[in-house]
Amino acid sequence: MNHDDVAVGEELPELSIPLTRTMIVATALASRDYQDVHHDPSLAVERGSKDVFMNILTTNGLVDRYVTGWAGPAAVVKAIKIRLGAPNYPGDTMVLTGTVKAKHDDGRVEISVRGANALGPHVTGTVVVQLPVLQPHGGDS
Repeated sequence: MNHDDVAVGEELPELSIPLTRTMIVATALASRDYQDVHHDPSLAVERGSKDVFMNILTTNGLVDRYVTGWAGPAAVVKAIKIRLGAPNYPGDTMVLTGTVKAKHDDGRVEISVRGANALGPHVTGTVVVQLPVLQPHGGDS
């Protein structure tokens, strides 16, 4: 995708992500987040949670995957700013949605992103990607 292919107000296709216990535990460990609330159900409950829950590094990676999956391999992520809300627990599904909020002449595109589960919004934020800008064609020489 290039910058000219994008329109402000354009909606990205939804992406549904099943939240399995294995995925939540494996991605926490893969991102070196050894907090027990991300892999030990009984300790998570002791600490006030109903179960283990997804860590922010995994959420950040899934938001990145969502936007770059839409934007294509030439996109370069320049910024991700997210805020967490409801936890992502095993057995639920997170549905990611997005809308193009702004385009800049230098090729940057700002996308508003939301990921929701059965409890409500898990993640909200903005992703800025740099897309290729097509050069205008010159006249025949």
